Amino acid sequence: DDVKHYAFSNCFEIASKSKPYEKVVFGQNQIYVLECLRAEGESPWYTCAHDEFALVMDGEVEVHLIQLEAPQQVSDADKNGAVLVEGTPRGKKMGWMKLKRGHQGLLPKNTAYQFRSAKPGVVILQTCKGDLSIERWADICQVQ
Repeated sequence: DDVKHYAFSNCFEIASKSKPYEKVVFGQNQIYVLECLRAEGESPWYTCAHDEFALVMDGEVEVHLIQLEAPQQVSDADKNGAVLVEGTPRGKKMGWMKLKRGHQGLLPKNTAYQFRSAKPGVVILQTCKGDLSIERWADICQVQ
């Protein structure tokens, strides 16, 4: 069949050409997107006004979570998609998840999260398109 029919067919190639934790969009339905991330080292701290989901396609990734205090929270009216947490996240530590290939984790709204990976890996995020979403359609779409 035509590879353009498969959402995950090029996530490994996208990650291999990306900088660590760039959020490269490779699937979109209105404001909702699938983003591909190259997991390597420690990411910055992110937060979001809505729930997000992380699916590890390859490797092993830790996701550390902190329930943010009100001043650092973001509302849906302000932003779609993930945003960087300004400064050090303030709030109650919620623990961490260790995700391996095929594992999915919930990134709850108004929670700071940070990815940590000792070796390169691939993560897919289901989220809304935001300021950190990078679109490279000309580079990642196959045209015949």
